[in-house]
Amino acid sequence: MKKEDKFQVIESLTEKLANNEIFYLTDTSELNVETINRLRRLCFKRNVSMQVVKNTLLRKAMEKSGKDFERLYDIMKGATSLMISDTGNVPAKLIKEFRKTSPKPILKGAYVQESIYIGDNQLDILESIKSKEELIGDIIGLLQSPAKNVISALQSGGNTIAGVLKTLSEKEG
Repeated sequence: MKKEDKFQVIESLTEKLANNEIFYLTDTSELNVETINRLRRLCFKRNVSMQVVKNTLLRKAMEKSGKDFERLYDIMKGATSLMISDTGNVPAKLIKEFRKTSPKPILKGAYVQESIYIGDNQLDILESIKSKEELIGDIIGLLQSPAKNVISALQSGGNTIAGVLKTLSEKEG
C-alpha cells in the first residue's frame, strides 16, 4: 500500500472513530468468502457498517481521533474487523445470531459511549445494553404509571372524593 493510500485510510478511520460512539473490534479470520459475504449482508440489514482494517492503521487513527482508546491497543492483533453501529447492542446481537451457524466473528473488544469492553465474554453484557429508544420507552412507562393509578382510582371510586381516597388507600396497603 502506498503512503498516500495509507494516509487516506487513516483519515477515513479517524473520521469514523471521531463521529461514532459505538464500534466493535472482531476477529473474522479464517472465514471463507461465502461466510464473510453472508456476515456483510446481515450487517447491512441491521445498519451496521463492517470493514476489515489493518491494526497499525487503526491504531494511528485511534491516536488521532482525540478519544482514549489505549485499552484497546493490546487486543489489536491478527485480523481485525471494525463494526460501527448507531445502537450499542445491535452488533452484539448480530454476532450471537451469526455464531449459531459459524464459529466467528469473535469479539475482541468494543467501545460503547466511552465504555470499553474487552473479550468475547462481554457479549452478553453488550447484548443487554438498552438502546436510546428502549430507555425512552421505559421512562415514559414509568412516568405514565402514577397517572394511570390516579385515573383508575377516579373511575373505580364512583367519582366521589371519599371513594377515590378509599381506592387509593386500598392500593397502598
